[in-house]
Amino acid sequence: MLRKRTDTPSAPVIHFRPHPWHGLDVGPEPPHVLNAFIEITPFDLMKYEVDKISGYLRVDRPQRSSAQHPTLYGFVPRTYCDERVRRLAPGAKRGDGDPLDICVLSERAITKNEIIVRCRVIGGLQMIDAGEADDKILGVLVNDDVWGSARDISDVPSVLVERLQHYFLTYKLVPGRRASARVAKAYGRSHALKVVRAAMADYVAAFPDRAAAATQQALAAEGAIVKRRG
Repeated sequence: MLRKRTDTPSAPVIHFRPHPWHGLDVGPEPPHVLNAFIEITPFDLMKYEVDKISGYLRVDRPQRSSAQHPTLYGFVPRTYCDERVRRLAPGAKRGDGDPLDICVLSERAITKNEIIVRCRVIGGLQMIDAGEADDKILGVLVNDDVWGSARDISDVPSVLVERLQHYFLTYKLVPGRRASARVAKAYGRSHALKVVRAAMADYVAAFPDRAAAATQQALAAEGAIVKRRG
């Protein structure tokens, strides 16, 4: 159900909560500037995850180790990791079948999850978990006073990237068991944009009747933005 605002007639108001995966926009300037739906903050000792059926946040499991996430963590709406994402990750047998994960740097502490954060893509980690492509895109909060000017992974201290790599390699690690995940490499903005585009295209292919038209519009909008910039 939509009703137009009185102050901005062109902007409709959604009176029913949209599904965060299928109902939210991928972002204002994809693949460069995205919306991230935050599931976990650096202050959470539980792993929260969006329930794919209801769209509500649920408890997946307690964090088994003492590690805490170094950044805000969530996913990009209207993305899906399938064959196109798999092709960009040598050694992966398949995509992980989830929306594209994203880590967001913010200088100020954000302690609340289940929020939408607008971020600029600067790089990512090529993670393969149990044979599945499980990329972690890295972004910075738009207009952040400290990180907002970053445009590539080389613009942030390498120790932050190391912390992310260490977290994803160890947060599920159980002493005496062999790790199933590996981070093949950290990559910059250019490759990250390819991964985002691939995940957007995988979503359109996997969910042709679920807001795929909006994702196709976003891809067209990217082309228009590129033309304007050129």
